[in-house]
Amino acid sequence: MAKLKVGILISGRGSNMAALIKAATAPDYPAEIACVISNVADAPGLGIARQAGIAAMVISHKDHPDRESFDRALSSALESHGVELVVLAGFMRILSRWFPERWAGRLLNIHPSLLPAFRGRHVERQALSAGVRVSGCTVHLVVPDLDAGPIVAQAAVPVLPNDTEETLSARILRQEHRLYPMVVRWFAEGRIVETSRGVEVKDVPAGATLLFSAEP
Repeated sequence: MAKLKVGILISGRGSNMAALIKAATAPDYPAEIACVISNVADAPGLGIARQAGIAAMVISHKDHPDRESFDRALSSALESHGVELVVLAGFMRILSRWFPERWAGRLLNIHPSLLPAFRGRHVERQALSAGVRVSGCTVHLVVPDLDAGPIVAQAAVPVLPNDTEETLSARILRQEHRLYPMVVRWFAEGRIVETSRGVEVKDVPAGATLLFSAEP
């Protein structure tokens, strides 16, 4: 059976990209990484992708007059590699409305909070300032409104009294590396279905869409 072709968009180190590449090396993993695209020429993740034998390229937003023309260039490159699912992995560009509409239902993002709490940037700072006791990460379908798409799955971590932005971020990131490959697997297996209430994940164990970690 043919594997789902995934395209990954990055802007930096690509740690979630690396987790997905590692997951895809398993013979029973139902998806393959078809290409990696960065808007930043010196993004460290490009080297990781190339070392893994994956097509990796740069499409700079600076070479395009507006967001939509840049997004159309991204889309053309993804389509040229036969991509069926686009995964945002530390892609630090706000997309135009055109892109999530073009890839509607086939565009995932991971965000370092338990959405709908703490949208946007500096998320760990927001969580610490709010004094929450639990934070985490969310994989969601992308829609034109920022961080507002239907939630697919989440992972929760404790917020400790002595946490800094850096320590909380590191704890969340470890769960991101667990959660994202799991959700891409579900997508490839056809388990993720949009409904009038959001997203349903079919035929998974009870509670599997919410991971918990008590690690310090």
